Amino acid sequence: MSSSEGRAWEQVLNHLEQMLVSGELGPGQRLPPERTLAAQLGVGRSSVREALRVMEALGLLSTHTGSGPNAGAMIVSRPTGGMSMLMRLQVAAQNFPVSDIVRTRLVLETEVMQTLANRTPAPELTPAEELLDAMDDPELAAPEFLVLDAQFHVAMADAAGNLVVAAMMAGLRDSIESYVLAGAPHTDWPATCVRLRHEHRGLVDAVRAGDATLARKRIVEHIRGYYAQSFGADAF
Repeated sequence: MSSSEGRAWEQVLNHLEQMLVSGELGPGQRLPPERTLAAQLGVGRSSVREALRVMEALGLLSTHTGSGPNAGAMIVSRPTGGMSMLMRLQVAAQNFPVSDIVRTRLVLETEVMQTLANRTPAPELTPAEELLDAMDDPELAAPEFLVLDAQFHVAMADAAGNLVVAAMMAGLRDSIESYVLAGAPHTDWPATCVRLRHEHRGLVDAVRAGDATLARKRIVEHIRGYYAQSFGADAF
């Protein structure tokens, strides 16, 4: 691809971004046809296709080939996949310190718990509770349990309804799984497993009770407690 072609697809991408920001395009709406966009912007259709591929990879739109009412590119209603993917790549590339991941979790998850506890009507926690039920299986090995643990925290963020926070939690999930797995050998795992099950249920109970102060307190103790136990109390 020549430099001019590279600039052309970026021009298309910038144009579509402005349409999203201005509200001219929104979730569920279809983009103009490739031919129309190419003519409007004075670029080749290949540049339009390249911009659409980037947006699809970022989770901003879905495309359907062929003809008919479902053909073309449509803005998706919950474009968090791309943000999560970019965060995972960035975290992996930077190899951020575990302490930074833990501090970020504290910022995000205290907000999640407060939001859930204050919500009226009560939030839908079934997906999170199903993960807790799965974690009650006594045959689970530590790695299997801790993967479900990370998924539980992401599910709680999803339930809170803030799409940016949910995307950030999903983007951090691999890093969370990595450090909790690394810490497991430094614990009395059977006892730790029992404690984590109890703490998870306590988080849900605090939300169900609508007690935001207790929910925040419990999530801080939960996150800090595991980190201190696994990596040393003086490390954070």
